[in-house]
Amino acid sequence: MPPPRFVVCGDDPLAHDLVDELISRYDAQVTVILPDRDRNYGPQLATLPGVRIVEADRLDADTFRAAKLGRASGLALVRQDDVDNIHAALRAQEQHPRLRLVIRMFNMNLGYGVRRLFRDCAVLSDAQMAAPELVAAALGEVAPHFVRLPGRTLYVARRSDVHQRDVICGIAATTGNGPPALLPERDVDADLVLAVANRRSGPVRSLDDDQPVPAARRHRGRARRRRRWLALSRALISLVDSKLEIAVLILAAIFITGVVAIALDDHVSLLQALYETVITAADAGEPNVEAGVVRQLTHAVVAVAGLAMVPVLTATVVNAAVNARLAAVAGRLRTPISGHVVVIGLGNVGTRVIRLLHELGHDVVAIDMSETSRGVQLARELDIPLIIGDASREETLRQASVRTCQALLALSTSDVANLEAALHARTLRPGLQVVMRLFDGDFASRVEQAFDIPISRSVSSLAAPAFAAALLEREVIGTIAVHRRVLLIAEIPVTAGSALDGGQLADVTEVGRVRVIAQTGPDEHSPTWTPPPSRMVRAGDRLLVIANRTGLSRLLARSSTPAPPT
Repeated sequence: MPPPRFVVCGDDPLAHDLVDELISRYDAQVTVILPDRDRNYGPQLATLPGVRIVEADRLDADTFRAAKLGRASGLALVRQDDVDNIHAALRAQEQHPRLRLVIRMFNMNLGYGVRRLFRDCAVLSDAQMAAPELVAAALGEVAPHFVRLPGRTLYVARRSDVHQRDVICGIAATTGNGPPALLPERDVDADLVLAVANRRSGPVRSLDDDQPVPAARRHRGRARRRRRWLALSRALISLVDSKLEIAVLILAAIFITGVVAIALDDHVSLLQALYETVITAADAGEPNVEAGVVRQLTHAVVAVAGLAMVPVLTATVVNAAVNARLAAVAGRLRTPISGHVVVIGLGNVGTRVIRLLHELGHDVVAIDMSETSRGVQLARELDIPLIIGDASREETLRQASVRTCQALLALSTSDVANLEAALHARTLRPGLQVVMRLFDGDFASRVEQAFDIPISRSVSSLAAPAFAAALLEREVIGTIAVHRRVLLIAEIPVTAGSALDGGQLADVTEVGRVRVIAQTGPDEHSPTWTPPPSRMVRAGDRLLVIANRTGLSRLLARSSTPAPPT
């Protein structure tokens, strides 16, 4: 059998890692279209074995002919421009209607919409592919037990940890002594479920956390209340000018001294003395010329303090309001925070990561150099604290409360800035869990060894296997780890005349192998989640399934192979 042929358009790290994956794992012949072989990752691409380079600024019909697109099994458009990639895909389909297309896009809402324009197309986001791995690394998990899908994030949880309305389906029964039984026949038998992540349920727990659920909930509740009260008290202090703090403290000391003096001089209780002091401070009493010297002096001092207290308190409130406004404008935390995750860089990857962390219920603080970054608007919509500043400076990291955070992800587009931020964060908090985004995979591995930062990730190396698999028409869009075993989440198109066409969803399900979790009709823009087993399956439907590898292979055959004659 001759090796598969593919055409890849792009000259960035993802294009390089994708081509390398196709050559090394699938023994493919690859042609790369790029503007200049001497720029960006052109030199590295040219050194890969068997790669043919076509230089062109425009992806037009002449360029595709020069790349011999008609002989290719698939075309990967991985430039960092959604519109340019869509335009090129339309041109390619016009020339070669049966060509397999894989399109890289950031705006997946747009991507899922335009996918219907093409006969055989997969739309992928490298940021979306990499985000679960990055988040899992930051949270200290060996493998992600969650996956981001259009409009929602799904994760594996114990049934007792989630509300029934959030459960999509049961995926494993682990109550026996043996290995977990994946995708059992009866959904209620599964104690591990696939659920929708939302913040109302609190932070998503790792499956490796063996703490009893009630105790864990009580512990998290107490810790959350303590952090809330501490944060509130610190916030009130942080929003008040230091000079006003001194003035308030002096007036409060005078007031307390007056209470004690009246109590001792009049031989009354502290409650009675407090009442008289308040009346005196409010200037609501007549001077008593017959009182003793101590009483008269106390009366005079407290009255003066009372007069000063009103403008001081007014100034304190105004000052706090102004400081809060300035903090929001300048990008400072309005309240101290702890146990959070700091995310540096709100580009494509950082935007996906903060959304995923937010949906998983974790507190997040975001840092970016620019107000115009892609993820700034999302951070504000989600009410995520945002700091506009240089994360390579210690002062910026202090503002993000790095000393009290649980993890830091440095995801900017600069390797140097990410490394600086990671090293400064480790200085402020030794032993901090740090995940760095580095574009060069070799550099990432060397950084891990040289700087004792154990987790460095190249987004392109994380995403490239998924793009390569998509070119080979493997419909996997996510994986879920379940007790050292892996389940695949895949979208299966139903072709006309296949074994599935005209049947019911119950016919798709295989106990222990396949379960349907959503169905999208040919004319539907959003999926129907947990559809009933009696629902009909028609040509053009897309079935979202969770399956093991054997079940997925069988289902792919049934969805595309014509039904045998009867």
